[in-house]
Amino acid sequence: MEEILNFLIEIEKLKKMPRTGWILIGIKNPESIAEHIFHEAIMAWVLARQRKNNLNVDKVVKIALIHDLCEIYAGDITPYDEILPKNKKEWPELFDKWPRASEKKKIKTFLKKYKKERKSLEKLISKLPSEIKKEILNLWLDYELGLTKEGRFTKQVGRLTTLLQALLYGKKTKQRVYRSWWIGTKERIDDPLLIDFIKQLEKKFHPKHK
Repeated sequence: MEEILNFLIEIEKLKKMPRTGWILIGIKNPESIAEHIFHEAIMAWVLARQRKNNLNVDKVVKIALIHDLCEIYAGDITPYDEILPKNKKEWPELFDKWPRASEKKKIKTFLKKYKKERKSLEKLISKLPSEIKKEILNLWLDYELGLTKEGRFTKQVGRLTTLLQALLYGKKTKQRVYRSWWIGTKERIDDPLLIDFIKQLEKKFHPKHK
């Protein structure tokens, strides 16, 4: 029981860890990683219930709840981390574009992120009871590698959660939302239900994007 308590105390740190992407684009007092996890878990649960092809909703919610626990030690890694120029004046133009790379580079970048995050998660759960530890790791692997329909669905919901948050920040700050949010989302989502959700976002927020 002591190790479970220590684990719960450790993940509380996520409440105070702001998401890196929002800091980079200049959002004041951005959401924390824990707030993002909460939002994604609710979205995943509600949207999974609407899907015609049955999903294991309990599994979807669990995946959403644990998918970013690794960031306690790994940090919140963004697609822009390794390509940001030193001159911050160049950042807005860069953020307006979705990062492109060769297939070889994509694999290299993914593996680097994957290894860092897996190491972080394994450190976090190392002293938990074996059954809980195994379940958390398997759920995380499902999210990262898309091993089941639940993992693939939740991963896509994660992208939608970030897009929705970007739109809400855009409305609050009255600034145009970077096109990359739309490009990156549309390229990663193929679930028909979630494609319909994107259309609702477009209708709701009337974004100016190409």
